[in-house]
Amino acid sequence: MKNKYVIIIAISVALFFVSCQTEKIPRGERYAQLYEEQPLTLLIMPPINKTTHIEAKEMLYSSMSKPLIDAGYYVISPVMALDIMKAESAYDAELFINSNLDIFKTYFGADAVVFTEIDSWQKKGIGIQTNIRCIIKSTKTNNILFERRCELYLDMTPNSSGSSSATSSLIDLLTAVVKTATTDPIVAARKANAVIFGDIPYGKYSPQFLLDKEIISQPKEVKKSVK
Repeated sequence: MKNKYVIIIAISVALFFVSCQTEKIPRGERYAQLYEEQPLTLLIMPPINKTTHIEAKEMLYSSMSKPLIDAGYYVISPVMALDIMKAESAYDAELFINSNLDIFKTYFGADAVVFTEIDSWQKKGIGIQTNIRCIIKSTKTNNILFERRCELYLDMTPNSSGSSSATSSLIDLLTAVVKTATTDPIVAARKANAVIFGDIPYGKYSPQFLLDKEIISQPKEVKKSVK
């Protein structure tokens, strides 16, 4: 009888964790604050780079506008914004991510500020491994309106040519190694940004604005391998 109760408890716990992992939360609930504030103008801050790969910061920064514009937001030109922020000594995102953001409302007219943290950016096997966190904070309330983390692996493994010879396999492997070494880092940056912002609610310039509240949101932390 005791073993029976142990089994029942174990099954209940397992079902609980499964239900938590498969919990379906609509965008309207997960991003309630964003729907309430309805930000239109976004300012992208230079990423906070915690890695030794200096190029990661520039590549990520230069490729963040497109997915946000495609989602229906007005994004202040990163080039123009960076020049102004440098002139005002305000381009170090580390100084502002946990501070009051009303200065960016005053200077840029931004409704929200986009921050990113690059925790990992490295070649791994035949590919590139990235780990990036993104948060969008309101300049009005300082609340977090959107937050996601993406651990993305850009797989450079060549597609099978259909040949099983050792020579062909070796050539494919060498090709993949060269491709990994020479691939422009912006490819990985674009892929990561596409995944991160793939769940952001549509902005005011999108015909889907406020019509996507019932769409089931994607996980806040996502691991993905892409080609």
